[in-house]
Amino acid sequence: MTGLTVVLLLVVLATAVATGARRWSLPAPSLLVIAGLVVGLMPWVPEVRLPPQVINVLVLPPLLYASAGEISVRDLRTVWRPVSGLVFGLVLASAVGVGYVATAITPLTAAAALILGSVLASTDPVAVTALGRRLSLPPRVQALVQAESLFNDATSLVLYKVAVATAVTGSAVSVPGTVEQFLILAGGGALMGAAVAVVVTLIRRRTDDPMLETVIALVTPYASYVIAEESHTSGVTAVIVSGVVLGSTGHKLSNASIRLQIHAVYDTVTFLLESVVFALIGLELPSAVRHLAHDEHGWPLWVPVIAFTLLAIRLLWIFPLSALIHRRHRMGDNPLSWRVPAVLSWAGTRGVMPLAAALSIPLVTHTGAPLPHRALILMLTTGTVALTLVFQGFTLAPVVRRSGIALEPGHTAREEARTRRHIAHAALAELEQLGDPDELADLGAAAQAALKQARRHLEARIHQVEDAHYSDPDARPADAYREIRRTLIAIEAAELQHLYQANKISNATRRRIQHELDLEEASLRPRD
Repeated sequence: MTGLTVVLLLVVLATAVATGARRWSLPAPSLLVIAGLVVGLMPWVPEVRLPPQVINVLVLPPLLYASAGEISVRDLRTVWRPVSGLVFGLVLASAVGVGYVATAITPLTAAAALILGSVLASTDPVAVTALGRRLSLPPRVQALVQAESLFNDATSLVLYKVAVATAVTGSAVSVPGTVEQFLILAGGGALMGAAVAVVVTLIRRRTDDPMLETVIALVTPYASYVIAEESHTSGVTAVIVSGVVLGSTGHKLSNASIRLQIHAVYDTVTFLLESVVFALIGLELPSAVRHLAHDEHGWPLWVPVIAFTLLAIRLLWIFPLSALIHRRHRMGDNPLSWRVPAVLSWAGTRGVMPLAAALSIPLVTHTGAPLPHRALILMLTTGTVALTLVFQGFTLAPVVRRSGIALEPGHTAREEARTRRHIAHAALAELEQLGDPDELADLGAAAQAALKQARRHLEARIHQVEDAHYSDPDARPADAYREIRRTLIAIEAAELQHLYQANKISNATRRRIQHELDLEEASLRPRD
């Protein structure tokens, strides 16, 4: 069996496992890692050597872009203070702590241990987003977890490049040089991502071709990554920034049918890529073990110790940070709760990003000699990623339930019902103005009947919201009715955006109801 055959079979297996995980409400990343590990342990399966470019260039950009598109600029503004403490302080503490522990218990040199620490220092946005979709976390907590996982990659990437340069050249670490490199990588990547977002916005505003818009949406993350990397800045940061910007403004750039098509294509692409990449993490484990030297076979003990170190450092950082923020903003009026810090700590899973970084470690030093303990670094990285995905992935939902911070099932339904009722009343008020006799004269002979039909539809929608039901409009509305409904849907969409900007509804509610409005608007298109 060839490596290509194994990969194709893995695609089929990963798709089946991910589909089953969704059906049974289980954490898909955790199940996929286990499935990949089982496949990798089979004796007839050949070794699959994954080139770093496959993950870095082909897989990471669309997954990061999709994750970034799920968080809004408004949510980022509300959590930037605690996220800054996690993005800078926690990443540095994790890298140093893991490096120190690895030096003490493994044969890694100080430089190699720092590479391992920097690789594992950041949480993974793909894994966190995939696990977070299953949980009904409050909007602020969800934004905290996602924003941290998105933006701590820039810090860990700088630490990783400094550690690799130290290990390859044997040079000393320079603090001013590290700060300068961080500003170039992170700041330059952010500028590149924002520039790509501006260009894409200008292009998408001038086209209404569904195929072209879909291609642009697929190419955008790759363009952000490649342009940033070729400019010697952070491609990861560029993809994230462009994803956040375009994700917050995408509803203004195209019509309903195009948005639906882009969402459908992206959902399919991210589902396949996430399924395969998490399965590959499990598949890499047996291969990594085979390349270990004789003095590196203590990995079954070292992996849990390193994973525990990461969790312990995260707990010791987040709880004091939470207490500090509570003291500054609450002033002691409410008692400090353990619930949110506990969930934030437990949500720090590792995933695709650490694996991609570990695979990118150079093979040789500047003298041409093999880089010492590269196989062990890859093994410890893959093992720690797999352990956190399985252990924390399966236990995160019970931790959230035990903490009591998860939104009750009826909370989201009530918020959506209030929003639907509000925007329907706004559209009904506009419809009453259209019903003015002077206006009717300009709308044509069928206007009176069409207005009555539209009014009945809106009143029925309001009653259906109150009764917790929903139905679609007539299958074949008249031309006048379609035009009126499009106008009213535009009013509802504008009112929905106003509620969101006024911070009265969550980003998740806005996205769901906007999707429903898009579906309804698309159904109003004339049939051939």
